[in-house]
Amino acid sequence: MGENTYVSGIEHVGLSEDGQRVRILDQTRLPNREVYKEVGTAEECYTAIKRLEVRGAPCIGIFAGYAMYVIARQVKADSLMDWAGKVREEGSRLKSARPTAVNLSWAVERVLAAMDSRLAGGREAALYAMKTESLAIHEEDIGMCKRIAEYGLELVKAGDGILTHCNAGPLATSLYGTALGPILLGQERGVHFRVFADETRPLLQGARLTSYELVRAGVDVTLICDNMASMVMKNGWVQACFVGCDRVAANGDFANKIGTSGVAILARHYHIPFYTLGPASTIDMDCPTGADIKIELREPEEIKNMWYKEPMALPEVKCFNPAFDVTDHELVTAIVTDRGIVYPPFKENLQRLFAKQD
Repeated sequence: MGENTYVSGIEHVGLSEDGQRVRILDQTRLPNREVYKEVGTAEECYTAIKRLEVRGAPCIGIFAGYAMYVIARQVKADSLMDWAGKVREEGSRLKSARPTAVNLSWAVERVLAAMDSRLAGGREAALYAMKTESLAIHEEDIGMCKRIAEYGLELVKAGDGILTHCNAGPLATSLYGTALGPILLGQERGVHFRVFADETRPLLQGARLTSYELVRAGVDVTLICDNMASMVMKNGWVQACFVGCDRVAANGDFANKIGTSGVAILARHYHIPFYTLGPASTIDMDCPTGADIKIELREPEEIKNMWYKEPMALPEVKCFNPAFDVTDHELVTAIVTDRGIVYPPFKENLQRLFAKQD
């Protein structure tokens, strides 16, 4: 495997050629402009996550692994222990960029553990271990995408209509994506679906990214406003809902882009299977329920100003702009992971999923 990932031939995250920076496709500029940038300082890496230039739970994990390595290369200290302490501080800072996505903290801690494991050998040995671990995270994510796609493909048949929310495709991971994985794998194999992509207000990830990925892959995709999901379900055009996840609690509650819980409620009303797809690393067994998931609040300008030539609300109008909501496990048909499909009761079956790996 190389040190880059691709969506329809487009590189979107990887180490720079000299290995001293992280090269990303700025997702805030899509779909009209494919703009690449390299980030290397701690502040640049933090900002890339915070501003959603790199986004999607698995992709954030990949980026975070590389970011910790390149940041550590720049940290200066008088002693090895001081250096390691400063690197850990940078890790804490990076994790705060998006606290809801468990893959971010998971990847940071994994690379820091690799550093600690080789610290006795000196700074260069520790850096080598960090780079090796970040490449391993990337490699494993490719395998994860393939397995999730295979499992998810078992749940649908050719010609089905699939509704998806936000973006959980190649740009959010390393290969097929999570929620889009079965669709793209099916497309490769000649198994075709009709996809309805929610635009996903206020940041429009469905409009800007999901429809972009699916059109490039030749998938039959129809873009709809978020408030049109009920109509397409009522019309009988949707046979399954596939969404991603940023954190899954031990009882099966999960956080995903704001609006996901509404899709789940509609799916229950219309008797449509509702699946969330994500890697096992997204499941947080130390988080008992969705009530324990910290929800990131974002700036009101994303609602009032971001996509408009002029503001769409008066300056004094208050805004509530949570990045995620939590979908209750009772609304979930199954959780599709790289280790298999998990059905209710989720608390017991998620425990079994992890027990198999021990």
